[in-house]
Amino acid sequence: MKKLGLRQIYKFVEEHISIFHQRRLDYVRNKLDLLKILRQKNPYLSKAKNILTAQDLVKGFLDAFLQSQEETLFGDFMERLAVFVCGKVYNARKSELTGIDLEFEKEGIVYIVEIKAGWNWGNASQIKQLKINFKKAEKILKKRTGKKVVAVNGCCFGRNNRSDKKGYLKLCGQIFWGFVSGDQKLYVDIIEPIGYQAKQHNEAFLERYAQAINQLTLEFSQQFCEDGKINWEKLVEYNSGFKKIVTNNKG
Repeated sequence: MKKLGLRQIYKFVEEHISIFHQRRLDYVRNKLDLLKILRQKNPYLSKAKNILTAQDLVKGFLDAFLQSQEETLFGDFMERLAVFVCGKVYNARKSELTGIDLEFEKEGIVYIVEIKAGWNWGNASQIKQLKINFKKAEKILKKRTGKKVVAVNGCCFGRNNRSDKKGYLKLCGQIFWGFVSGDQKLYVDIIEPIGYQAKQHNEAFLERYAQAINQLTLEFSQQFCEDGKINWEKLVEYNSGFKKIVTNNKG
């Protein structure tokens, strides 16, 4: 086990957090498709909330869409950070085995780790697949190393009251970061470097976000509004009808 200096964490985050911000910006700059967003969101909920203006409806749909993308992008960043930390401390490596993110040895035990962002990440079928991946990886590594293999589902934030999941361990938040680093304070220490240049990055994002709201609101008004009112029937037909209605753009 090697000691990890916070300066190493800061350097890694400063070099990689910009990738998250750039991809986040790319979504509002190049990847927004009004019709795609409308297909993925619930128009009935918006009607139940008595949303009356095109801008409010578009903003709500866009915010929900972007939040989903941001969680995925940031989850990727946190996974890379965990792999980096464990690599520095325990000589861990990115695994080539199916469904496994990380492999390393500690005190004579080989650990295989699948990393998720938050603790409440999967449904029953996804948990089932996780167990299948762990069993296959354990079999391969036991044969390869002759050592005990322990499977771990590591979650970057949250907490879990019971770590033993019958076949694997689920370690969340402080316990997970302590597990990959040997430092029980790391989960707090990483919050500061993660905010590196956040203000500058967010200013660029908000400027493009405002442009996207204006652009998408105009498109929505042209296609789904009549006499200054949202045409809910037309919107629901596009979202849920067996045959999608014809719009000005390809959907």
